[in-house]
Amino acid sequence: MLVLLIQQIWFNRGTLVTAADARKNPTRMKTTVDLAVNGTLMRGLELSANMALVEAEFVREAFTESSYRLWSIDDRHPAMLRVGTGGVAIAVEVWAVPASKIAVLLLLEPPGLCIGKVRLADGEEVLGVIGEPILCEGKREITAWGGWRAYIADPSGQKLAIAAEVL
Repeated sequence: MLVLLIQQIWFNRGTLVTAADARKNPTRMKTTVDLAVNGTLMRGLELSANMALVEAEFVREAFTESSYRLWSIDDRHPAMLRVGTGGVAIAVEVWAVPASKIAVLLLLEPPGLCIGKVRLADGEEVLGVIGEPILCEGKREITAWGGWRAYIADPSGQKLAIAAEVL
């Protein structure tokens, strides 16, 4: 049943388009969906092979708008949450993922990560990998690093401390 539903739905800039809508207006049909990733799915990192597995194509590097916070989940992967106050811009990569394979990608993600809408600094809203709030409870907040790559390059925060002294 789910396979039939997926076959009858396409994504158009994050908006669901049914097969009937696509037949009426073929230019609205899009076979990929933009997905913002903020951790181990990024190029060259631990789970980046999953992007190749689902035939995703790298689009660009970007930042979220300044309304997100980031946690390290046992230094294995990050979890990003949107917050009402105290957020910052987080470094992400935007990928074009075949709409028919987005569920496969999600199933390969660690427990507690999910797909939600993410607002980018340029105002675009895309789907993105986010964390469930409970996943972050008791974990190390790494928002100050501004992204997972910066954190794994300097988990002790020495470069952050030096930068703060310079400012």
